[in-house]
Amino acid sequence: MSAIQTLVPAPGCPSGLEPAADAGVIDPAPFVRRTKDGARALELSVYGAKCGGCISKIEGGLNALPGVENARLNLSTGKLAISWRGEAIRPRDITEKISDLGYRAAPFDPQAAVQENDAEGKFLLRCLAVAGFAMANIMLLSVAVWAGAGGEMGPATMMMMHWISGMIAIPAAMFAGRPFFRSAWSALRKGSANMDVPISLAVILSLGISVFETLNHGTEAYFDAAVMLLFFLLIGRFLDHRLRAKAREAAQSLLALQATTASRLKADGTLEAVSARDINPEDRILLSPGDRAPVNGIVEDGASEVDVSLVTGESAPAHMKTGDTLYSGVLNMSSRLVMRATARAEDSLIADLTRLIEAGEQGKSKYVRLADRAAALYVPVVHTLALATFVGWLVIGDASLRVAAMNAIAVLIITCPCALGLAAPAVQVVATGRLFKEGVLVKSGDALERLAEVDAFVFDKTGTLTLGRMRLSNRDEISDEMLMQAASLARASRHPLARAVVMAAGAGKLADDVHDAPGYGVEGVINGDKARFGRADWVGAKSDGDNAVSEAWFKLGDTAPVRFLFEDSLRSEAAETIAALDHRGITSEMLTGDRRAPAARIAEAAGLTAWHAEMTPADKIGRLKELADKGVKTAMVGDGLNDAPALAAAHASLSPGTAADASQAAADFVFQGDSMAPVLTAFDVAKQARKRVLENFGFAALYNACAIPLAVFGFVTPLIAALAMSGSSVIVTLNALRMKTKKARALEMEA
Repeated sequence: MSAIQTLVPAPGCPSGLEPAADAGVIDPAPFVRRTKDGARALELSVYGAKCGGCISKIEGGLNALPGVENARLNLSTGKLAISWRGEAIRPRDITEKISDLGYRAAPFDPQAAVQENDAEGKFLLRCLAVAGFAMANIMLLSVAVWAGAGGEMGPATMMMMHWISGMIAIPAAMFAGRPFFRSAWSALRKGSANMDVPISLAVILSLGISVFETLNHGTEAYFDAAVMLLFFLLIGRFLDHRLRAKAREAAQSLLALQATTASRLKADGTLEAVSARDINPEDRILLSPGDRAPVNGIVEDGASEVDVSLVTGESAPAHMKTGDTLYSGVLNMSSRLVMRATARAEDSLIADLTRLIEAGEQGKSKYVRLADRAAALYVPVVHTLALATFVGWLVIGDASLRVAAMNAIAVLIITCPCALGLAAPAVQVVATGRLFKEGVLVKSGDALERLAEVDAFVFDKTGTLTLGRMRLSNRDEISDEMLMQAASLARASRHPLARAVVMAAGAGKLADDVHDAPGYGVEGVINGDKARFGRADWVGAKSDGDNAVSEAWFKLGDTAPVRFLFEDSLRSEAAETIAALDHRGITSEMLTGDRRAPAARIAEAAGLTAWHAEMTPADKIGRLKELADKGVKTAMVGDGLNDAPALAAAHASLSPGTAADASQAAADFVFQGDSMAPVLTAFDVAKQARKRVLENFGFAALYNACAIPLAVFGFVTPLIAALAMSGSSVIVTLNALRMKTKKARALEMEA
């Protein structure tokens, strides 16, 4: 069955798409898989879902099907995950149900979803360009008509100007108005109304009355009003799309860390290349240095340094030996390992983290934005007013059909939600630009709104509160000669402590006969003497057992071992940022996968009294949920791969520019530099942006309160209504631009 379908807009969504009634429905049976507990699972891409209402509608409809255990839609990626048991439903029943609800489904393909999102943005931009071009040309003709209205322009010339305006406006409006017409028709077809219904009525009736006036040699036509209305509304619609369209790629970034192929050891000892999805429990897998574990497993043979930052968030490698557990995605760094698989790819740590991220993003997708709440009140009020105006002039005012229609159209136009449509996007665009200059990238349209609502900040430790880079802390106790000798060994290692020694020493030579001793350190020959750099017991030294510090020892020949101490420094202004948040009434705490001793040291330095150590990704999400259950809205700040699920689950999230790709993709904000100050800046700008949006909504309400009575009682023509509507749009835009002024920044600093 063909997956190509005719598209019309989804109900309730400004520019949603859904299949036409006669569209074909695919059979996804070949894409069904069995989970480890015996249930059936299916992943689909759903096209046309644009808001929290769409999520509730789709999930509710599917969960009502017999045997369905869980249906979860991720709005940002368009991915629907559904699981069920038994034979009561067929896979095809699922796609048919989605089609009946007004959406289109296909087997999950992230690339196709991104392409469709890009196509929608280009479509809106084309509509905006057409409306702008038509408005500019029609306004030139309208100015000529207005200038000649005193008698300098004859009736024939005026009619010609109206006809030319109509020939430009009608096709332009039919093209540029498609996002609104499609959405309005879809809503009406389902027996409901949305924000685009009065917009579509205003445009169509304005064009219709203008054609009627022109045919009857009237002196006024309103082609310019219809096109101007579309132009301003499309500006808001496109700005909103641009902010929404930065789809999160956290799940895809995380899945990229999972090896797609692996080297499986057969019973006869030979190797075969297999897909990670074909690995079964008890299979033996060879991991060479530089390989990532394709699935969860246990080390059967060998010892090596392994990058486990995916699990703990710590940059220091862990020494893995026979019997130790490996998780999918961890990187083997130094020596050959043989592991025995304990799970399939879909049940691995990477898959679990991906599901946690998608669950968190789904929660954010259900957030109802300020503009959406205002729009929910707008539609019934405007419809009622326009209808009451039309009926009132016919019945009470004893007016002609033409006069009643003109006044009703004026009500529709003057109340059209240009100011409402621009109120939030205009502020968001200005705030986003301002934050960009401060080194903060805003990644989603409603991120500023959510950040402005938070009551608490939750920080990761390594790479977030700290720089995530070890540095030599007792440099003054080590001679230059000793430092250069240790560095000649350290240059052969990728260990973070070795890298810190090299950074402190600078450029230099490599020792002779250097080689790694996995789990112990590096050894070689310096000026004919044997030298070692690594663990205390390996070089013959005795450590004091202080777990709060990181250390390595250097021994050359028969000389006494020298201790090298290392620390991960706090980011600049970390303590100041936390103190400033506390001054604003915002609490802070730290969640880390690191050990308790180093966690306590960093928490004390940062001025944090609330902190938790040795936490897994699931533990972090559990803590966020615990806070959410108490009514606390949290902002998560993290950088590690293990932080990505928590970043997606928090009410708002921030990540440094040095973070893992998956974490940056899951975060709402990404800040640059080594300072924590951008976190405070983002919070302050978000609070200020929310204030500006509320001011704009207040102005829009005041504007309508003043303008609607004038339109209802016939004091406003459709053209004047269009000009008033455009003026309101300009005012809310100018109010948004106030955020860029020096006075606004000064007020923010005083807050």
